[in-house]
Amino acid sequence: MIDSTRERKAYLVGGGIASLAAAAFLVRDGDFPGENIHILEELPLAGGSLDGRRTDAHGYVTRGGRMLEEEAYTCLWNLLETIPTLENDQLSVRQEILDFNEEVPTEARARLIDKDHRILDASRLGLDTHDRIELARLLALPESVIGARRIDEFFSEHFFATNFWAMWRTTFAFQNWHSAIELKRYFLRFVQEFPRIHTLSGVRRTRLNQYDSIVRPLIAWLAGRGVRIEHGVRVTDVDFAEADGVRRARRLHLERGGQRESVELDELDLAFVTLGSMTADACYGADDTVPELVRDKRDGGWALWETLSRKAPDFGRPAVFNGNLAEAAWESFTLTMRSPVLLKRIEEFSGNAPGTGALMTFKDSNWLLSVVVPRPPHFDGQPADVFTLWGYGLFIDTPGDHTGRTMAESTGREILDELLGQLGFDDIADEVRATTTVTTVMMPYITSQFARRTADDRPRVIPHGARNFAFLGQYVEIPEDVVFTVEYSVRGAMHAVYALLGLDIPVPPVHHALSDPRTAFQALKAAFA
Repeated sequence: MIDSTRERKAYLVGGGIASLAAAAFLVRDGDFPGENIHILEELPLAGGSLDGRRTDAHGYVTRGGRMLEEEAYTCLWNLLETIPTLENDQLSVRQEILDFNEEVPTEARARLIDKDHRILDASRLGLDTHDRIELARLLALPESVIGARRIDEFFSEHFFATNFWAMWRTTFAFQNWHSAIELKRYFLRFVQEFPRIHTLSGVRRTRLNQYDSIVRPLIAWLAGRGVRIEHGVRVTDVDFAEADGVRRARRLHLERGGQRESVELDELDLAFVTLGSMTADACYGADDTVPELVRDKRDGGWALWETLSRKAPDFGRPAVFNGNLAEAAWESFTLTMRSPVLLKRIEEFSGNAPGTGALMTFKDSNWLLSVVVPRPPHFDGQPADVFTLWGYGLFIDTPGDHTGRTMAESTGREILDELLGQLGFDDIADEVRATTTVTTVMMPYITSQFARRTADDRPRVIPHGARNFAFLGQYVEIPEDVVFTVEYSVRGAMHAVYALLGLDIPVPPVHHALSDPRTAFQALKAAFA
């Protein structure tokens, strides 16, 4: 019997953007009482991978920055259109992003730099006829035929040496051994970027880092409607019941303050469970320390999915995604500079003022190093005389060109030395070193969602027969959509909420770039340049 005196409740496992978006859709579109929504988060901060913070009195850090894009991010823009900024409740986060990008448009002039510190003509993608044939073949093959094959099984060595691949892979963080299916999806979703991949003018930036510009306003909006984020809570298991082909979540098992608890779910209660984490077990280093590469899954980012996967064959296979750190890990770093000398020199070198240049990739770097200079301030409360720069390396186990040490074994100062060597700024190196603090971040699973997979390795957002539960995050299967994007998490959340509540509201369709003849023509023209 259902207790008719008890209002339905919703429990969202994990405090990342998927859960935050799901909570917002429950309130905004489902008229769900905010006070009945519980977000259960293990960490002291919500926001998941959309982070950005001051580490101490001297430094700032972001683990990464997800690329936002105008045409493809339909669900994210739908969400942010109704979330006001913290400073002006009459201005939506979406409109703030539009205004900021009109004020500070992106037009990179130094997208690729060679080993001799020369800016390359990146407008010439370098694809030859054989490369184009290989690309067309990948696009033509169905995913069922591609299967769990690698990208480098579809392309020749020449393709991987092109300007196009250097820019595409560093924009989206692809490795040659990643899933060919995921690369195909990216091509189909972002083919409109072909003509502008050398300038990244299609990128849409937030005014501040994504935590301050997106997560904090979203949390404030949810809190104003009574939604509760409960920190220090690790969900360890979910009990399910099945009858006549209908499956329901019945109980959540969790740990709070070292104590075990359970939450009973009534017939009308809902459970939204985020699976896996690309930033699980992230470790930080500093000027004189090296971040640890954690290999033994210390936080709860993967444990819950591993437990649930043993309950049903269609709940996915987490080992496909967390079983090979060598193919998933890379390292990022944030420079906090108390002198403008490095930024001024980069501006002179690149022709880009801070915030207008997008990624600068050192194409010949043994680490495949890329950096971006944001427009200051990039963090809320950042002083006017403090500046930041973010970068990352895709190859963390090869010796640096200027330090001789791998990125994985380098301190923050050594990473700074490698960057200065790539730029060729020896004359200002001493001043930069004396006025710069480096925070590094090692992320064991950061590109794990690109792992080679088959159709059954990721569970559906709404598993077959599910009536009151859904799976969220980067490791669910959303046909045609692309992982490693904020859009993916928000789209999954929207689909989950609308389906479980039975809402007759259409989810914005996945953007199909090739459906527009003009876009297809411009992409083809760029590929033949």
